[in-house]
Amino acid sequence: MHDTKERLSLLWIFALLNYLYADVVALFAIVGSPNLAEAPHLPPWALLGSAVLMEIPIAMIVACRLLPFRANRLANVIAGAILTLVNGFLTFVPPLVGARTPALPEYLFFATIETVCTSVIVWKAWTWSGLEAAVTPEGIVRQREAGISSS
Repeated sequence: MHDTKERLSLLWIFALLNYLYADVVALFAIVGSPNLAEAPHLPPWALLGSAVLMEIPIAMIVACRLLPFRANRLANVIAGAILTLVNGFLTFVPPLVGARTPALPEYLFFATIETVCTSVIVWKAWTWSGLEAAVTPEGIVRQREAGISSS
């Protein structure tokens, strides 16, 4: 698997699974708490924001495979940067400025993996060359674009 489209799609799947499992672990902690009334309750706007943020990696899995090179590269850089910044800001900035954070150690573990993964996505998309995009996964240059006749 040397196609950047495939690698980016696989990285988005990896990031998404980490996001989802981190949320599952957090839900286990909430459900297992002695007093559910004291468990954190998110307002509807926060739940909507979470839904929008999770839709980004879901959509990027498909977009990586379908978009042409320029749009694909731009979408990966933008989506990866947004998720890296949001995840990094929400997870790592509050403790640095002395704010209390409800983040569990296992959530910090997942957040670190997620942030590294989306940073790698941004880097791979940023350094993705148009020359590689002209080559198919089988390694055959598109004949018409390369100026090669089919006869």
